[in-house]
Amino acid sequence: MKVEFLFDFGSPNAYLCHRVIPEIERRTGVTVAYVPILLGGIFKATGNRSPVEVYAGVENKNKYDALETERFCAEHGITDFSFNPFFPINTLVLMRGAIAARKLGVFEPYVDAVYRYMWSDPRNLNDPSVIGASLTEAGLDAAALIAKSQDPEVKQELVQATQEAVERGAFGSPTFYVDDEMYFGKDRLHMVVAEIEKRKAETA
Repeated sequence: MKVEFLFDFGSPNAYLCHRVIPEIERRTGVTVAYVPILLGGIFKATGNRSPVEVYAGVENKNKYDALETERFCAEHGITDFSFNPFFPINTLVLMRGAIAARKLGVFEPYVDAVYRYMWSDPRNLNDPSVIGASLTEAGLDAAALIAKSQDPEVKQELVQATQEAVERGAFGSPTFYVDDEMYFGKDRLHMVVAEIEKRKAETA
């Protein structure tokens, strides 16, 4: 069974899923594979737009989304979520960095660090100097990561992953796949778990 998490650091709901994934892995015994994609690229390819843009003038919808986020955080014991005041942030450099980090063997600490500085200790990650200082603060080799992220192979890998996501039906993030079954949004996590457990039972 292959369980995948298609993520972009710019999605607060993807961050919240990231915080819950370790518990899902402990509960099911299945490792979730993180797949970096570029959300802007997916939006462009599918004609989708960010909820922040779509619902900018819908006061009641925005109030409800805030309430839903509070409920989700309370349910999962997340006490340090903070909406980034510099949002929206262009995540191209950060997502290339995720692929570079995998090639350099520091993928997990890189993802944890960028998510932290995006949605827990929010910083202006539109600023390359802030990115570099933040990665260094997290104990990572910022210079090596930034240099590697400029590798044409890294850039093409992100393009390819994004294209493949669109071809598979993705239109945003967080998107999960359990083998060939797609689930979108943090409110579908219970369905992801149910599908994992169903498939495990079928092969037991």
